[in-house]
Amino acid sequence: MTITIKIKFQTFVLHPSGALFWEDRKVLLISDVHLGKVSHFRKHGVAIPNNAVSKNFQKLTEVVDYFNPEKVVFLGDLFHSSKNSEWNLFVEWSDCCVAEIILITGNHDIIAKENYDKIDVKIFEELEVDGYLLTHHPIEKEGLFNFSGHIHPGIELRGFGGQSLKLPCFFQKENQMILPAFGEFTGKYIMVPEGNDLVYAIAKDEVILVEKRLSDKKR
Repeated sequence: MTITIKIKFQTFVLHPSGALFWEDRKVLLISDVHLGKVSHFRKHGVAIPNNAVSKNFQKLTEVVDYFNPEKVVFLGDLFHSSKNSEWNLFVEWSDCCVAEIILITGNHDIIAKENYDKIDVKIFEELEVDGYLLTHHPIEKEGLFNFSGHIHPGIELRGFGGQSLKLPCFFQKENQMILPAFGEFTGKYIMVPEGNDLVYAIAKDEVILVEKRLSDKKR
């Protein structure tokens, strides 16, 4: 189940995959897929199920089919490191994607630009569109609302019995929305909301607005 919100009079849909759809401009925002990470770890002996590779591409296909965007914008760290076998899978996936693909470069995006040029993926360090700023690292710039990733935000919830649950989340500040990591095995950085911060947790196939008092029970 998705959640639809308004930011600066425009409509955005938060999807349980971790993707965010900008409805007014038909743009799908996805952050921190970290393609190649599973293959990289398995190559170095880390026991990660190989089907995690196919899950990443399956998730990408499903969310693109769901929204049918005109553009897919990856907010950095599309790939975890240098090219490996998953690059060829991405080439195949991009060939089947009818939407324009754009990459906002992140700190992990070290694959040479000419590789993306060959498959018509446009690359930018940041994009400013209609008062919204798309970046990888969260930044604040006066007069702009920032969509970013990098942090892999999560929220820790505690019940009355002391049990805890850590979930990925969309973390919204006054002029900023940090998207959760989209990829498998990417981890979470637990955020603590303050003031008017809004937290939209992802619980299985549902996006849930978390009341601040629930996340504050641990203190």
